[in-house]
Amino acid sequence: MQDGEMAKRDNPEPIPQLPLSRERVLDAALSMADREGIKALSMRKLAQELGVKAMSLYNHVTNKDDILDGIVDIVISEIERPDLGLDWKIAMRRRSISAHAVLLRHPWMITTMVSRVNKGAAMLHYVDATLGCLNEAGFSLEMADYAWNAIDSHIYGFTLQELNFPFEPGEYAQKAKNYISLIPVNRYPYLNQLAHYVMEGRYNGIYDFEFGLDLILDGLDRLRKNTP
Repeated sequence: MQDGEMAKRDNPEPIPQLPLSRERVLDAALSMADREGIKALSMRKLAQELGVKAMSLYNHVTNKDDILDGIVDIVISEIERPDLGLDWKIAMRRRSISAHAVLLRHPWMITTMVSRVNKGAAMLHYVDATLGCLNEAGFSLEMADYAWNAIDSHIYGFTLQELNFPFEPGEYAQKAKNYISLIPVNRYPYLNQLAHYVMEGRYNGIYDFEFGLDLILDGLDRLRKNTP
């Protein structure tokens, strides 16, 4: 091996850094939000993450609000849109299960999304497809608006509870034993009995997202059939 070849092996050329772009900025912001939470996201920290000066970010994004709008739209694009070719209940059920899974992957998303006016292309297509699915099934546009908001309230509430619940599912039985003294049978008979079911393994105590979802969809279907 020649001396020059050995020198190249010992001192490899640095891998060229990808040029900064809006896509790179948003991808880095999304990764930071998922890893550290949305409150940790700042222009300064984002610039450090990308290895650039903070001012260079402004060539690709307007400000932090622009970044938040961008990453919300990226997450929305991960959710399955309702397929107008399917039965509306099947389509909305698949949409809801997909949304629940996506929001669990991005724990910061719900509170960020509901506190903003989201006008990105992915969000607009997502809402339009949802309204279209319900309207084509026979709901008026007004009832379609009520319906998808009722469904999404279940998705958001259930997901927030799942993300913030203080125990893991595998801990429920032991936690029931630890706290059983706080719910004596003479004062809280039904809650005490339920706790014993969990302690004894007769019931796992795990909430079922699809149980509530199906109640809502079935109720909406009855409303649809009974509305002229």
